[in-house]
Amino acid sequence: MSAHPARRLWATLETLHDVTYFAPQVRSAGIAMGLRGYWMTYFAWRAAPLGPVPAAPVVAMFAGFHPGTVARALPDAWSRSTPEACLEARSAVSTAALRDAGADPEACGRAAGILAPVAAAADPTGRPLGAANAALELPADPLGRLWQLTATLREHRGDGHIAALVTEGITGLQAHLLQSASGHIPQPVLRQARTGWTDEDWAGAADALCDRGLLTAGPDPALTPAGRAVLDSVEASTDERAWSGGLAALGEDGVEEVLTLLRPSARDGRIRDAARHHPGRPVRRHLGGR
Repeated sequence: MSAHPARRLWATLETLHDVTYFAPQVRSAGIAMGLRGYWMTYFAWRAAPLGPVPAAPVVAMFAGFHPGTVARALPDAWSRSTPEACLEARSAVSTAALRDAGADPEACGRAAGILAPVAAAADPTGRPLGAANAALELPADPLGRLWQLTATLREHRGDGHIAALVTEGITGLQAHLLQSASGHIPQPVLRQARTGWTDEDWAGAADALCDRGLLTAGPDPALTPAGRAVLDSVEASTDERAWSGGLAALGEDGVEEVLTLLRPSARDGRIRDAARHHPGRPVRRHLGGR
């Protein structure tokens, strides 16, 4: 059975989107503007469309990060820089990262022209990160314009993904464990990328999933049939809400047109390498479809 068109689009857009947050120049650009290293830069740049927010709403909206990890970055970041400066910096870095990685400006510009009205008209209901990004002015540069549209659409999808997790009664930490148990990523890598959670936190989340019959017990838990059903439900809901919430305006033909334009850039080895080599990369999404 072929993948949902929303998922096919997401897979390509996410590769182009991730190349920025995990490009080497993110950390240096953040430090140059007064931020303390990569993680403060990540939280400040990604949250910047919301304004100078404190840690609590970011913990809720990003999900899966330990509250203390977020609190070490926010609101301190706003005493060192401003949301406006962060938005300007992330736009400049994203444009440069895509250009350095070999993205095709002409193809990206054409794809941006197709995606812009879709992103602008997407339903904002219950989607704070998607709506905040949709309200930003699009850059003139075609690569920067395309990157900002990928940000808007992936955050719109991500907001829907969090809603799907909440509907199934799954916390952010539990979602990481389901992802690991599904075989997407080893749990040690997850623990390294999501520092702050204690052994007791991880064990408690695993016990809660076992009690619900979603994971098997033991040191190397696996998904039960019920766990697989919950994971599949979350993924299907994520796709459907992304589609009904905005992407349906593209239609399947529009999705294929965008993919035809962007797949050569997304498949470029330089872009895939730039988007792959960072400890946070594998778990930007809680499950496969964030």
